[in-house]
Amino acid sequence: MRNLLASSLLLLLAACAGNPFDNFGVQPGMSRQEVISRAGTPNRVVKLPGGGERLQYSRMPFGQHAWMLDLDASGRMTSLRQVLNERDFNRIETGRWTRDDVEREYGRPATIDSVVSWKGPIYTYRWRNDADMLYFIYFDDRGVVQRAHPGMEFINAPDRD
Repeated sequence: MRNLLASSLLLLLAACAGNPFDNFGVQPGMSRQEVISRAGTPNRVVKLPGGGERLQYSRMPFGQHAWMLDLDASGRMTSLRQVLNERDFNRIETGRWTRDDVEREYGRPATIDSVVSWKGPIYTYRWRNDADMLYFIYFDDRGVVQRAHPGMEFINAPDRD
């Protein structure tokens, strides 16, 4: 019984670490209804330029992954990607991207903070590189990105003297 429990736990952890959409059998060309029937209801649906839409499956606020499933104007899936990674964060254009652009590309953040030394909101996303990371996006009072950078996330880190 103990071995069965341990094996089940390992399988569950392995499934959580990878792309869950592999297990659901979600593939490009599927209809919106097929995707949702296999993957479940998305956290959010956003319109895309050109008439399509994006189904956002995010593990925020506590997870480190967000999958974007893009559908074309006819409702067929065209792509699937996990966007909380260095390559995708490097696409942010300071001075051009707005809060809507950021939320369309990455979903809702883990937290929205404010500090005295910055006039606008600061979005924070959790992600994983070689370590647990955070990505900070600073908006001005008009909602335009002015700064963006990664940082380490220290959860339950031992005190250092």
